[in-house]
Amino acid sequence: MNNARKIFSAVLLLSVGTFPFTMQAQTVLDGAYIKEHTKTNKIIQYPHLREADVMWSKRIWRTIELKEKINHPLYFPHNEINDRKSLFQVIRDGLIVEGSITAYDPGVTLDDEFNDPMLISEVEGILAKMDTMLVPDPDDWDRMIEVIQQNDITPDQIERYQIKEDWYFDKQRSEMYVRIIGLAPQIAALTQDGERTGAYRTLFWLYFPECRYLFSNWEVYNRANDSERRTFDDIFMKRQFSSFIHKEQNVYDRSIVEYAIGIDALLESERIKEELFLMEHDLWNF
Repeated sequence: MNNARKIFSAVLLLSVGTFPFTMQAQTVLDGAYIKEHTKTNKIIQYPHLREADVMWSKRIWRTIELKEKINHPLYFPHNEINDRKSLFQVIRDGLIVEGSITAYDPGVTLDDEFNDPMLISEVEGILAKMDTMLVPDPDDWDRMIEVIQQNDITPDQIERYQIKEDWYFDKQRSEMYVRIIGLAPQIAALTQDGERTGAYRTLFWLYFPECRYLFSNWEVYNRANDSERRTFDDIFMKRQFSSFIHKEQNVYDRSIVEYAIGIDALLESERIKEELFLMEHDLWNF
């Protein structure tokens, strides 16, 4: 009888002692309300487009510099917080954890035509690369030994994104429109000594229409109003980012830096941008 009372008292004490903590963990809300809209958000589908309605089109490649202030919502936070991730964290989880999007290998020829889809193991091999380093031998400081070290690519290392897009004039709707076709994260290229070379390395290409379903469910920081945050899909669809043109479709299939350098390359980029504007403007000039 005494043993039964002791067991009952112990169970009761344990229940009473843990009950408030359990309830507290279940009822804590980090905010004034539950955010449901973004998690259930759906993308706005592209309008139907026929080839016969495309009166004019031009393929353009752009570069987004994440160090520019207007592009910081794509770059931060470097560490995931309660309701926000950086664009690269969203992409990485979509590739490795969820498997909802596909990466395409650019290869040595920097192919951006989505010809070589990558396996999850191949993506992991790019994002978590094993490097060999020479370090002093603990037993003999005069001798160097090789040590294998895992170097994961972190969000703060993603400094650029490349975008491939098509500009076209739809004569059925009488409007100039742009559709992003591909998106590619880039990191700085380093020498064996860890020094920057000034070039950038493309990790992989993503098919943007496929990524829209993932991007539409993650918020982007809004400096003016926390209750009116946009999604990554909104940022790209509404063109709320800064970029510069580094290539246009041409007979030689070459980038601007291959025939212009320095200030001439910047002027060439602005010339192409101006041509896109004048094309639409001249169509309405009666």
